Amino acid sequence: MGKTTGFKEFARETPVERPAEARVKDYKELYEPFPPEALNQQAARCMNCGVPFCHIGCPLGNIIPDWNHLVYKEQWEAALQRLHATNNFPEFTGRLCPAPCEEACVLGINEPPVAIELIEKSIIEYGFEHGLVTPQPPEARTGKTVAVVGSGPAGLACAQQLNRAGHTVTVYERADRVGGLLRYGIPDFKLEKWVIDRRREQLDAEGITFVTNTAVGSEAFPVGELEGFDAVALCGGATQGRDLPVPGRELEGIHMAMDFLPQQNRTVAGDELSERILATDKHVIVIGGGDTGSDCIGTSIRQGASSVANFELLTMPTVDRPETQPWPYWPMKLRSSSSHREGSKRYFSVLTKRFNGVEGQIRSLTTVTVEFRVPPGGGRPVMREMPGTEHEWRADLVLLALGFTGPETGNAVSGYGLDLDPRGNVRTDADYMTSRPGVFAAGDMRRGQSLIVWAISEGREAARGVDRYLMGSTTLPTKGADDLPRV
Repeated sequence: MGKTTGFKEFARETPVERPAEARVKDYKELYEPFPPEALNQQAARCMNCGVPFCHIGCPLGNIIPDWNHLVYKEQWEAALQRLHATNNFPEFTGRLCPAPCEEACVLGINEPPVAIELIEKSIIEYGFEHGLVTPQPPEARTGKTVAVVGSGPAGLACAQQLNRAGHTVTVYERADRVGGLLRYGIPDFKLEKWVIDRRREQLDAEGITFVTNTAVGSEAFPVGELEGFDAVALCGGATQGRDLPVPGRELEGIHMAMDFLPQQNRTVAGDELSERILATDKHVIVIGGGDTGSDCIGTSIRQGASSVANFELLTMPTVDRPETQPWPYWPMKLRSSSSHREGSKRYFSVLTKRFNGVEGQIRSLTTVTVEFRVPPGGGRPVMREMPGTEHEWRADLVLLALGFTGPETGNAVSGYGLDLDPRGNVRTDADYMTSRPGVFAAGDMRRGQSLIVWAISEGREAARGVDRYLMGSTTLPTKGADDLPRV
């Protein structure tokens, strides 16, 4: 694939970030344009490796070597067709996915891996720029109707697949705009919202109906309102945030990350909010070291925080791949986001013990250092507080970004009385059908908090289950589009 000796001739290159001092003054995307000639060289680095482990690393089963080869040959339309065959929205994954495919790249065993995510994004942007991404309404309708609840990546993928199978699809979204956490969770500096709106226009033209400001399962719109549909697909995400119930949690100035981030997204969109959580001129502490915590850091810096510190409970990972997580597995190694590079300080092995306030307002928090040790008999590591490590940190604003515990249950989940698994996620069978016949679930609410690429995969697979339920069989492609001819 690509150029036979390309991986020997060309070094890995990726887009350069805009200077931090400039980009923190706006909410535009982070990167400078990437030269087309350099992109050709990056595609040329894809090896004729025989067994492309990047397929295994990608939850969508993207046919990565094929579209790398087609980009190298400058066959852009064919590359776009091959990319869209397995991924409905590469403009989302090309910006937001952590690229597990790259960690599984064969070249990555002893060299920097192929810049797969860059090439993916470049293909879809070329397609939009040259008018190659067009509506694809079905040739005929089946007469079956499906309600998709939730318009995040899982819901949008499920809706598009079902619509292309000929079913009449209506998507319900409780927010005022389509996109789920893509819209009101991911900061604009990682995903400008015109990217969502651009794809929404295509879905409209394909015949999908969107109904916003409608919370299915609420008192205003109980699940009984969907009885006229032949099937329902729940794609509402895992939006129940994990709290931190320590002394002082009731103080003002302590907020869940998902109360903070959407407000900035709405402000960028031009909405006027009567009240806002702002980091301006405040000492901010973000508790939680994942993507959501990183998003809180970048947003706080752009709002003009006096300082931003980030606490992570776990031990600082190694810079290199751990020996216990060999290639091609996803390694738990130290990763720094663009937000980390904009001026925050990161602290690991930190456990928050209590919040301290004055007149009901947060003023500091107290922590201890912890370590994790494997018991003598083996098993899961046990956390131990280190004596004499108590420390007090100034804080005017604390943002809790501790992940999510599962789907909210006071909505369609409880409305339908669905069974949950031991982790609190919606239980389904192999076809993604829940304990309620005709009601399906996909995305984070089914598998737990995960990646956008998994959400799209879940939506596609759930659509196959719905289609089989409605029609007795399905022609929708399975993961990896195994029926495609090879390049």
